[in-house]
Amino acid sequence: MRLGGGRGRRGRDRDGPLYTDALYQVELGRGVFAWIDPEPSFGHSNVGLVVDADGLTVIDTAATPQRGAEARAAMEALTVDLGLPIKRVLLSSSRVAFTGGGTAFWPAAYYGTDQVSDQLDEPANPEVFRRLLPELAAAYHDEFVTRPVTHTVSESAWLTPAVELVCLPGEGPANLVAVVPAAGVVFAGALASFGVTPLAFDGDPLAWAESLDALAGLGATTVVPGHGPPGGTADLADQAAYLRACAATTSGAALPPGPWDHWTDRRFDPVNTERAGRLAAGDPTVPQTMLELLGLR
Repeated sequence: MRLGGGRGRRGRDRDGPLYTDALYQVELGRGVFAWIDPEPSFGHSNVGLVVDADGLTVIDTAATPQRGAEARAAMEALTVDLGLPIKRVLLSSSRVAFTGGGTAFWPAAYYGTDQVSDQLDEPANPEVFRRLLPELAAAYHDEFVTRPVTHTVSESAWLTPAVELVCLPGEGPANLVAVVPAAGVVFAGALASFGVTPLAFDGDPLAWAESLDALAGLGATTVVPGHGPPGGTADLADQAAYLRACAATTSGAALPPGPWDHWTDRRFDPVNTERAGRLAAGDPTVPQTMLELLGLR
């Protein structure tokens, strides 16, 4: 099942006034910034920026063309005196929450894992996006497309002198994380959701929890999640505990109390518990609860 963008002709941005609040900028270190969506929910995601000597490196592109354009304008205003181009875009996932604003950064090189590249090469399904994110439905018109990956990443490596790429499984078969050691920052992208329920409809909750443990072991002082405000290792531990609770809960049963009691998007609980149960039984298919959530069954 595709919840990411896909190839197609480049359409104009026909978004309406989808957002009531602007992204807010956070400086995380010298030449390291994040634009945070103030609403913690699945359709509201964050964008990162690292200033390298040869150009700007962007992490994820937000959920819609409007939000992507807003992030780009903020980046250009911030770096106008440097005269540096946006040279690279790193995609942590193929999901539309992280790729929906991709056309705003069209000329840049796009980096993603092999799995993300394959998924973004498939046709997009705007109707599915509208069902998943009804509050953003106006952004996903029938001509909606995202930018495909141009450079695949199959193992951890240094992308620039400032940015190290780390490949980890969890939210999908392989996700991409950007580490900026000099600033003590990890841009976790799709692997981290702080205050927002993660969605593992084709991921692996237990592998995801282990990846969060690995991120916590990197020694970063700041973790920028894909959804929610910046946090740290305690937030990673809370999310890992949630995913393990999903794996320990019988499909259809309620999760035990925990830090997740006040998270948004708890509509994903049944999907995550069913997915964990299916994987434990050797069944990798999409959960029935996910199809029902999208009105497909």
